[in-house]
Amino acid sequence: MERNHTYSALVLKVRPSGQSNREAFFLTQETGILRATVFGGPTSKFRALVSPFHEGRLWVYHNPVRDSWKVTDFDVQSWRLGIREQYRRAMTAGAVLELVLESQGSGGAWAGAWAVANRTLDALDHAEEGVCIRIFIHFLWNWALLLGLRPSINRCASCTCEAPADGLLLWNDSEGTLYCPSCAGFFPEEPGSLGFGEWLVLGPGLRRWLGAVENQDPEVLGGYPLDLPSLGEARALLTRIMARALGKRLPGWDRV
Repeated sequence: MERNHTYSALVLKVRPSGQSNREAFFLTQETGILRATVFGGPTSKFRALVSPFHEGRLWVYHNPVRDSWKVTDFDVQSWRLGIREQYRRAMTAGAVLELVLESQGSGGAWAGAWAVANRTLDALDHAEEGVCIRIFIHFLWNWALLLGLRPSINRCASCTCEAPADGLLLWNDSEGTLYCPSCAGFFPEEPGSLGFGEWLVLGPGLRRWLGAVENQDPEVLGGYPLDLPSLGEARALLTRIMARALGKRLPGWDRV
């Protein structure tokens, strides 16, 4: 049985383990989430190498008797030092890694998850402060696709009619679907109303923006402005979709 393995790995989380060791969580392109022990105290070279946001080539040793994994080397290819230089970048990148880990790296689409996560972090590495939230929303939208949870933003789930370009759609939390106002029985007095109860009102601006950016690289999102009402709708919709999938809200979402 092979005991030494090599992976393309992104460091998601590192936490203390014992008196001087650490436990690291990686997203690997080959096998998804991997947990391995990083041995060594403060003078170990791995303390600087195995750190969140870093991506590179990982070597690990697997003990089949204890079913334990040990980091033997890590060649960092993307340090992403810019993420730590700005608070908003760091909070957004932290929320990205938190969701990747909590959703088990998308649960099986490892290559796609690897690509989405790394492209997002590359964009955050030098993003303007105001663009970070757009990069996060773009990440959530693409992560929803990987999880099989992305809704159609142009059709009603009940009557299957196509929503007018300037029309509204309503997201229902309990059902996880989108309805037109007629099928939802909802006609808001104020068109800009965000929602009520288990319903969330989505305006045409958000739908146009999501349609325009879904196949774009996150690096170019600075050129795709998003108005504040649509931004609020996007954050509410996508965090509700993810919370429904995970069974909980993640703390990092409120810091982005």
